[in-house]
Amino acid sequence: MTLFAPALARYDRLVAGLSGRIPESLVLLFVRIAFGGIFWRSGQTKVVEGTWFTLTDATRELFRTEYAGVPLPPELAAPLANAAEHVLPMLLVAGLFTRLSALGLLGMTLTIQVFVYPDAWWPEHSLWTALALMLIVRGGGLVSLDALLARGRER
Repeated sequence: MTLFAPALARYDRLVAGLSGRIPESLVLLFVRIAFGGIFWRSGQTKVVEGTWFTLTDATRELFRTEYAGVPLPPELAAPLANAAEHVLPMLLVAGLFTRLSALGLLGMTLTIQVFVYPDAWWPEHSLWTALALMLIVRGGGLVSLDALLARGRER
């Protein structure tokens, strides 16, 4: 055991450094950007170019046909999904209401999984779920508006 003691001590120091609040916050920032980007890009495919909320005719048709399993009328599901795919990623990137935003996107992920693409759990939706759960459990980290607001409330 003493043969490995110096290597284990170095490993323990490395783990302690990587487990700190700053490295974790940088990872959480990356997760927020990556996870938000998935939904932002999806939302952008559903709107008229140069807009955020003007749905294309193709999107309306998509919700009437391919997404018909969603338990909402397509006239309601399409604009709600579009709003969520634009607003929640913006909140995630800013780190504002991170846990709630991630929870909303987790709900969308599970809705897509159950009602639209039930064969997409592995690898896509399982990874989205992991990203969402990480943000729900850990929050936005130090590099977020959530942290800034929390510091303001502490004063």
